[in-house]
Amino acid sequence: MHKILVIGSNSFSGSDFVDYALESGKYQIIGVSRSAEKSEVFLPYKKNNNLKNFRFAQIDLNKDWEKLFRLLDKEKPDYIVNFASQSEVAPSWEHPQHWFETNTVALARLGNYLRGVKYLKRYVHISSPEVYGTCEGVVREDAPLNPSTPYAASKAAADLFLFTLVKNFNFPLVMIRSTNVYGAHQQLFKIISRTVIFIKLGKTVELHGGGKAIKSYIHIRDISRGELLAMENGKDGEIYHLSPDKGIAVSRVVQIICRKMKVDFDRATKAAAERLGQDKAYIIDSSKARKTLGWRPEISIDQGLEEVITWINNYWEQIKMLPHDYIHKS
Repeated sequence: MHKILVIGSNSFSGSDFVDYALESGKYQIIGVSRSAEKSEVFLPYKKNNNLKNFRFAQIDLNKDWEKLFRLLDKEKPDYIVNFASQSEVAPSWEHPQHWFETNTVALARLGNYLRGVKYLKRYVHISSPEVYGTCEGVVREDAPLNPSTPYAASKAAADLFLFTLVKNFNFPLVMIRSTNVYGAHQQLFKIISRTVIFIKLGKTVELHGGGKAIKSYIHIRDISRGELLAMENGKDGEIYHLSPDKGIAVSRVVQIICRKMKVDFDRATKAAAERLGQDKAYIIDSSKARKTLGWRPEISIDQGLEEVITWINNYWEQIKMLPHDYIHKS
């Protein structure tokens, strides 16, 4: 069995990738995250039938890099998929140095180490379309970088560094930029999870900018499928966009949730000030992944939102007791 080391396996996207890769039965997977493993409320792989093929190591990329390097050289993974990131946009204005420490400096240290190893077949890096800034027209993988927040700038800097490794050392990089992921097990402060929770609690949902921003919401399992396809069949040095067929306004998504939960949208929500640096739209072209990897999204927004509501209902006794706001960890 090939071996995958997943950095950021506790994250929403990382945990779903672990779950999906385990389902294939083809891989041994080592998960790495800075915090201890969460419960099955947030880690779908905890209930996977192939969990025997998964191991976990608690390692902080910013502090324990020597421990990580020893683990890498001991395990010699065929593939590394890196989800680790300070990923929230708005809070990055408050502590930009924390975003650069994790997203750029730690990444540079890791990449510089990996360029010298012989066992690595492919390094899959999870980037973000935030690096493009506001997207207008058809945005393909060769679009110029134009970040408009500290988060986006930290990700763009990391991406540029990784491509210096490709140019100078033939580093086996494949990069993923996917749009707005959502689904069951997502962080509770995210707008979709938060909307369901607030409706159940009878609290008002605030919509930044009235919810007018256009997002390209795509189900997390569609993204995990694309990431595994890129890991297995992608071309070194390539960026792959993963995106839905069209965008949708945040307010429209919340309207669908309200309808499913049988509450009045106008009573359940109120407009709030727009976030600083909020890009108006994320509509990126994913034709490369569709043509070369045979990928396409399969899960509709209606089906995906239904899954989120069901997940929160099933775990409501635990979820209602947890914090529902973002809590920053440096």
